[in-house]
Amino acid sequence: MILAALISYPRAIVLGLLQGVSELFPVSSLGHTVILPGLLGWHIHQNDPYFLDFLVATHLATAIVLFLFFWRDWVRILKGLGRSLRDREVGDPDAKLAWLLVVGTIPAGILGLTLQDTLRKAFASPKLAATFLIANGVLLFGAELLRRRAPTTAEDDDVRISNRVSYRGAALIGTVQSLALILGFSRSGASMGGGLGVGLSHKDAARFAFLLATPLIGAAALLKLPELFGHTGNGVRGQALVAALCSAVTAFLAVKFLMRFFETKTLTPFAIYCTLAGIACLVYFVS
Repeated sequence: MILAALISYPRAIVLGLLQGVSELFPVSSLGHTVILPGLLGWHIHQNDPYFLDFLVATHLATAIVLFLFFWRDWVRILKGLGRSLRDREVGDPDAKLAWLLVVGTIPAGILGLTLQDTLRKAFASPKLAATFLIANGVLLFGAELLRRRAPTTAEDDDVRISNRVSYRGAALIGTVQSLALILGFSRSGASMGGGLGVGLSHKDAARFAFLLATPLIGAAALLKLPELFGHTGNGVRGQALVAALCSAVTAFLAVKFLMRFFETKTLTPFAIYCTLAGIACLVYFVS
């Protein structure tokens, strides 16, 4: 099948490895999956259904890795949510964090369901992706300049987040995260920027961003997964499985690295990378 040949197994491995890293690093995974084939001269049509079905598998793998990495947190969060529903009150930090994640998921979920396919098709161009990658760098710079100083406390990470973030702040973070629907903007970068804006530390902002991303990425992938097993997925299922396994490996390494990185570091290196890489790629594509 001709379409299947457009994603060979070596290319699937490269795209899978790239997705796992760039989904969690604040550099835009979708932007990179559009830019890299353009740089390498791969004739992959990102708007075609088979390519979107292929990406579903890599996103689902990333969501599974995030859930497993934070599984102890999710057990506490889900128990807290259950207690809150049973007692009809938010009586502890785990319950508060659960409802913060629910509130943060609502705007991103609504916008994702209504605009995701439209925005991806409208901006699935290497030139536009490079342009928005520059904008993502500017966003990260702005988040660092405008961030509120986070107090230093000895509380548990999740307790500190639940005490620091209001429901309004969670809604703001979820809304800002929706920028990732535009190729070139990063989901984790936008969420972290929002977290810094409501007074979280870099480490706590990253933690909240990854917790918030888990159900959003997972639900979006599960909704699209049947299409991978439908006729549009013919010829790319094997490549999608290989890419998903590669994505899982790099996603695990990425989240492990970033949680340590943000204990002492900032978004500035990623802001510099996005700005310079975006400018270089834009010049290349234009010329």
